[in-house]
Amino acid sequence: MPRSRIISYVLILLFFCNLSFSQEKDSLRKVRVQIYDLICKADGLLIDLKYMESLQVSKQALNLAYKNKQYDYVAMSYNTIAGCHEELLNTKMALAYYKKALQYSEKTKNDTIKDWIHNNIGNLYNFMIKDYDKGIYHYKKSLQYATKGEDTTEIIFTEMNLTWAYFNKKDFEQGYPYLKNVEKHLDKYGDIESRVIVNNLLGMYYSNKGNNKQASFYFKTAIDYGIRYKQQNALADTYAEYSKHLFKVKDYKNAYLNKVDYEKLKDDLHNHEKMKSAQIAGVQIELDESRRKIDKIELEKYAQQENLKNSKIIVILFLAILIILLLLLYTFYKNSIYRKKVNQQLLESNSELKIAKDKAEESSKLKSQFISTVTHELRTPLYGVIGITNLILDEHKELENSQHINSLKFSARYLLSLVNDLLQIHKIEDKKIVLEELPLNIIDEIEKVKEALQFIAIKNNNKVMIDVGIEIPEYLIGDKLRLSQILVNLTSNALKFTQNGTIRLSAALEKKMGNIHYVKFEIVDNGCGIAIENQNKIFEKFVQIDRKEGDYQGTGLGLSIVKRLLELLGSTIQLESKEGEGTTVTFTIPFEYDAKATQSYIENIDVDTTNTSSYKILVVEDNKINQMVTKKIIEKNNYQCVVVDDGYAALEILDKENFDVILMDINMPVINGFETTRMIRDKGIQIPIIALTAFDKDEITDEARLSGMDDILIKPFEPLRLFQIINSQIAKHN
Repeated sequence: MPRSRIISYVLILLFFCNLSFSQEKDSLRKVRVQIYDLICKADGLLIDLKYMESLQVSKQALNLAYKNKQYDYVAMSYNTIAGCHEELLNTKMALAYYKKALQYSEKTKNDTIKDWIHNNIGNLYNFMIKDYDKGIYHYKKSLQYATKGEDTTEIIFTEMNLTWAYFNKKDFEQGYPYLKNVEKHLDKYGDIESRVIVNNLLGMYYSNKGNNKQASFYFKTAIDYGIRYKQQNALADTYAEYSKHLFKVKDYKNAYLNKVDYEKLKDDLHNHEKMKSAQIAGVQIELDESRRKIDKIELEKYAQQENLKNSKIIVILFLAILIILLLLLYTFYKNSIYRKKVNQQLLESNSELKIAKDKAEESSKLKSQFISTVTHELRTPLYGVIGITNLILDEHKELENSQHINSLKFSARYLLSLVNDLLQIHKIEDKKIVLEELPLNIIDEIEKVKEALQFIAIKNNNKVMIDVGIEIPEYLIGDKLRLSQILVNLTSNALKFTQNGTIRLSAALEKKMGNIHYVKFEIVDNGCGIAIENQNKIFEKFVQIDRKEGDYQGTGLGLSIVKRLLELLGSTIQLESKEGEGTTVTFTIPFEYDAKATQSYIENIDVDTTNTSSYKILVVEDNKINQMVTKKIIEKNNYQCVVVDDGYAALEILDKENFDVILMDINMPVINGFETTRMIRDKGIQIPIIALTAFDKDEITDEARLSGMDDILIKPFEPLRLFQIINSQIAKHN
């Protein structure tokens, strides 16, 4: 077993307490002193093997630390409680409380606490659970914190435990370098218990090497130290290891005698009555923990009720978005009626064919311009709405479970999804879709779909099951974006019309023809089903089948998009459904298999270049709300941000200051983003320029490249994607 850490732990607590007390208000200082005294008392009782008393005092310290939000002391209290359970061989409880201690230590800046807790968890895995790999993981985490603090005593202590873990794993060569470092510093930084342990470990090492003389020397030295200085724990471990060594060299008599000495020491260290008493106290701590959770829930509920009183603005925003959504649907519905009317007129009058054709082409052009304008004008405020909603949640964590905030966020994202659907159906109709042929992993794509739709699954109390045939190659070549759109639309549809049920998403290899693999996809639900007379209608645009009150109502575009995308991929969709029993949707997509092309693609995938460097970013944006949202996102990542309103202001500030990257809006007054970029490049400035725009990417890609832009990001966007592009572009230019 590992050496005791309580005495050293108390000294470290004293150091950090003295450091923090001098900086706090007198009232808080008194509370911290009180908590600290309780923890020290609990540790002392643990040293004296008074487990019940230690647990009771630890509980008092824990309650007081919780009440005053002193998370460093919460972590320390849980650590002591875990130590009691560990000493009493209650491994499950010990691990649970150590993990609680680790959880609260992460809320503090005290690396020493994190060092100790990781080491204690490592001890538990190494010496009790016998999961040596997990023990090594936590020891190495502990070693990181000890090395960061440049504390040699901590370092050699952790390296000693790490050595033991490797030896227990029979990986003596990995552990020996750590042991040599400990031995080198033992005289200056070690204590008597360390000497016993180090000699024991050296005996284990030489026993494994077959050097019996050296092994016996170190084992006897360890036993001599342990008996002379009454180091019972370390002595017991040495008896155990020496007994194993003697048995290996066939000295059975002495092996038996050392085994007897080991068993006697262990019996002396633990007795049944102490264990029983501590378990009673442990039950009380569990009850207090449950009560504390209930109190926390009640407090959160009260805070939520208070915040809802001030939610008038949120409700207004939600209603405004709803009105915009209805107006948009009405506008596109009228547009659809208009197109049908024009087409009918063309059929009825051949004599007016030329005129009607010109009108239809003009109408199509206007529609394209209209859709482009509407999507841009909607994405721009949506970027602000989504961004501000995220900022509110970041700055007011108490609103995280607010129904109004979540409804606002959902509505904004739903409106964005609607805009994207309309743009998608328009592209398909105008044959502007270009399929990409890139390697993809079927199971990865299905897992992403499941994760993306987890919110709907939880809302309707559904389970999503995945089944991917092992005969499908790891990588196939196809259009992963279109596959994802198809799976998301079909799976979300199944989730929305299923309550308390199961949705199974499966993929299997149907057949192979040369290097073409035909993969059959199947989405099965046990929801409400679809009437026979409606099964052919659901794949038409803007069609919604009547549902029971309370069922989800969509736009009627998702399944139409699915059908048209599958046609582009050379596939058809098959539907089987019975009312009240469920629905099965099946389709087969051909994918190419090319191992060489796949390997080349994988080797050239851009790695995530996010890092902790602080870059200086210039944002060129005329919209004030978008300025605020973009600046907040950038500064939250600890980057510097400077915002200007137009292209001329950008040119002026670039003459005075240096920047690492420029985020450029496209649609700006005075001069647009393309012209601004050209003027920047004409000045010889070669820093990365990334377009942040609400335009569709396909519409501006060519002009963006010609103007000198390096990349494009469509608003609204995920902050992580923005920083990945920033860091990737900076890395390329450096």
